[in-house]
Amino acid sequence: MFYELIRKKRNEWLQSADCTIRPMLQYIEQRGKMRDAQVEAIKTYLYLKIACKGKPLYKLFIEGYFNDTETNTKELTVETRNVLETNKAALALFQYSCLKDRNGRQLAPELEQFIRHHATEVDYEQTLLDIFYGVTYTDYLFSLPMGAGKTYLMAAFIYIDLYFAQNEPDNPVWSHNFLILAPSALKSSIIPSLKNIREFDPSWIFSEVEAQKLKRLVKFEVLDEQKSGSKSNIVRNPNAQKINTHLYGNNVMGIVALTNAEKVILDRMDNTASDAKVFTPEELKKCDIANELRSVIGKIPHLSVFIDEVHHATDGDIKLRKIVTAWATENHSFCNVLGFSGTPYLDKAERTTIGGTFTIKNTNISNVVYYYPLMDGIDNFLKRPDVKHVDISSEEILQSGVREFLNTYKDTVYADGTCAKLAIYCGKIATLEDNVYPLVAEIATEYGLNPAEVILRRHKGNTKYPEPEGSEAMFAALSSPLSRVRIVLLAQIGKEGWDCKSLTGVILPHEGACPNNMVLQTTCRCLRQVIKGERETALVWLNKSNADKLNKELKQQQNITLSDFSSKPPVETKHIERFVRKEVPSIDFYQIRVQYRTIVKESQPNTAARLADPDILRKKDKALVTIQNMEGQVTGYDEILEGNAEQLSFRWWLHTIMRESFGMLSIAKLMEHEPRLRAIYDETHASAEYDHCKIRSMIRKAFVPKRDFSIVEEVVPDEASILSLEHLKAIDVADLSLVYPKEEDVREILDWDAHPEKGEIAAKDLEMIETMKKIPGIPQEAIDAAMIGIQSKVPNDPHPERTQTYQYLPYRFDSSLELEYFTKALLVMMKDRNLEYYFNGDDTLTEFKIRTYRKTASGHWQYDGLYVPDFLMVNRTAEGGIDRICIIETKGEGYAPKFKDRLKFMQDTFVPKNNEQYGRNRFRFLYLKDTDGHEERVKKTIEMINEFFK
Repeated sequence: MFYELIRKKRNEWLQSADCTIRPMLQYIEQRGKMRDAQVEAIKTYLYLKIACKGKPLYKLFIEGYFNDTETNTKELTVETRNVLETNKAALALFQYSCLKDRNGRQLAPELEQFIRHHATEVDYEQTLLDIFYGVTYTDYLFSLPMGAGKTYLMAAFIYIDLYFAQNEPDNPVWSHNFLILAPSALKSSIIPSLKNIREFDPSWIFSEVEAQKLKRLVKFEVLDEQKSGSKSNIVRNPNAQKINTHLYGNNVMGIVALTNAEKVILDRMDNTASDAKVFTPEELKKCDIANELRSVIGKIPHLSVFIDEVHHATDGDIKLRKIVTAWATENHSFCNVLGFSGTPYLDKAERTTIGGTFTIKNTNISNVVYYYPLMDGIDNFLKRPDVKHVDISSEEILQSGVREFLNTYKDTVYADGTCAKLAIYCGKIATLEDNVYPLVAEIATEYGLNPAEVILRRHKGNTKYPEPEGSEAMFAALSSPLSRVRIVLLAQIGKEGWDCKSLTGVILPHEGACPNNMVLQTTCRCLRQVIKGERETALVWLNKSNADKLNKELKQQQNITLSDFSSKPPVETKHIERFVRKEVPSIDFYQIRVQYRTIVKESQPNTAARLADPDILRKKDKALVTIQNMEGQVTGYDEILEGNAEQLSFRWWLHTIMRESFGMLSIAKLMEHEPRLRAIYDETHASAEYDHCKIRSMIRKAFVPKRDFSIVEEVVPDEASILSLEHLKAIDVADLSLVYPKEEDVREILDWDAHPEKGEIAAKDLEMIETMKKIPGIPQEAIDAAMIGIQSKVPNDPHPERTQTYQYLPYRFDSSLELEYFTKALLVMMKDRNLEYYFNGDDTLTEFKIRTYRKTASGHWQYDGLYVPDFLMVNRTAEGGIDRICIIETKGEGYAPKFKDRLKFMQDTFVPKNNEQYGRNRFRFLYLKDTDGHEERVKKTIEMINEFFK
């Protein structure tokens, strides 16, 4: 529960003037690609890195970073009050003891009372160090439920660190390189999911340009090689060699290595002299290989270690902790350890003794810095579960569960093409094969399904029941739309690390279908959301024993009951209908287009001369190998050539060159230069020193004319609508604060659109006035009075601005600044000006998007993405077409630096080029910042109107 103290201080920092990352967080939220659980975790991460300087947790609590308890509001003895006011560590522990859980129960009332009465007897600094496992380096754990996207969160942390590390390379807080470890026991299921880090798009957290720079910086290495170097008496770990290839120069940055913990933990004793008497030479060699990888990893500068599924507190992880501690101790630039888990609790309560006599027990992992409750994920990024648990036989549970699943989901096909699937977990392979499969096959046949197609049996097999042929491949393809499997029978597989979003049901019919502490994990396998934003459901059937275990786990981990889990109140959202109001003519304008054109520098290639160039005989770079003695000490380094000589015939070598040219070269063309090619072949093909791939590439280039490129800047006509009708659909909104106008005003505006005569004087009243004018003797004062009386009965249009704005209703703004500017500035200005004002900032509805470029240091144009302006202010010609256009952009203070390049492009290139094409001032760009203040923004807008629309 320490994370509650961290979260409170984090929120205060986010609102303070010291917080420099608000613009970044606004960008992430506006981009809308990261889940709320991930965004909140990023906030905590940046707070700990920036405001807390990335310090270890025990230090942060000792130094009082999260203290806020006012001791003068507590009834304390003078002695205790003095301790709490003078000892920050004491106050931190006292504050922790007073915390309450979500049900209002105090977390540690006994600890509070002990501190009250024995305040001077406690070594608070040592106690906090003990609570945080004696770890003196930075070690943070992020707890998110299954389906929240822990893998993508890891990727986000990697790119965040690399971004800041480029700007502050000497700041030890920011990691330059990363090692991601999966639990040893889960290597077959976790490593594939961790590889998904490659798929993460950094533009979800940074601009397109910055994201591309970061993407190019990252170098992935999956350390999964099983064998050491062959034909060598020097121990060489191939995984260590992968890392070694990157460790050159002073600025090693961007290494992302992925492996399972088994690759680095001590699965044997160290190969000391005494061990040599016990182990065989082959076992000692394996120890040397493991030591080499650990040694190389320890040398990676500015290293951050990520440990997935860190809750597996096994003996292997204790060894892993020993190794990580060694890295942190020996590597002066070691940054931190980040753990990720969906279950932030311990199998057994840990005890910490305070003051020599008092013991506190803790079942939560202490170093959790961020916790996202499972219940908050339901109806958000998780399916809503319908949990059934009855005290009946396993066979009856299977009968009821399978039938209900097929009745409900038999014809369910999700938008991604995958069909709904049911997983049935069995404790033993024999139970699966002898009891479950025949029963499920019979039910499937009853529903008109072919058991051979729709049922998959997945287990590793034993002496009696071999692994079903093709089951591994079918299991791996379950997330494909091509999979026809509807029911998956599992034994000892699929409880963790199995990511199948179309899994929609789970049945745990037997005692022992999964370990006692993994019922929740197994149950949640079916809760992953398939289609983002969709309300999806899932079905769970449990026997009474498993239901009791699930209830126990939910109480222990989530502080909820099984009843709460299956009956969460629905999230309140508002269904917003959107309406087309007026047709706005398309805007014609000119786009800037930069093209790179190829220039052929020679009509025919001088192939003979280029083949004769000695530079064509390229040699390989050598790899650095670390040499160790039997004690694991580095005794030297060696350079080796990786790869072997190519044992190809001359004809086959030519065929390889032809094949790699993708049909651009023929054998006949190559044979025109046979003597020189044969000379190259004879000198290189039998030698491992040469880079054969590069030599073949150089040969292919010799047959192609040399080329260069030129940059051509063009101004091309374009036309765009500010409303795409096909995308104007109803939306569900949880927060209505940025939706304008409100629902009742929208109805009122639409009603006035449909009945404009409500604001006009009736024809009969006008006829009466005309009649009065014709009657002799009626004074003008009487006619005027009658006219005033008639006009007073005509209702005023409550929304006169409707004739000058709202191409659709309602608008949904991206920020409070946009909303304020539109409602408090533009709407007020409309009254006396014949201008129209439109919100253009919803990139899903507008087609008016501007291609932007920025100049690089070399003076070349570089594409900077599509820019979608916030507002457009226009006037019309006598014929009703668009005449002049002012593009208005509002920006928060933090976004201003990132907008600098686009601002320059709009002011210096887009507007001048367009006005040049039209031969007049048709476009203007107005840039407004929140730091200007409301009055300054209004002033600048009025000055622009008076000058541009005069």
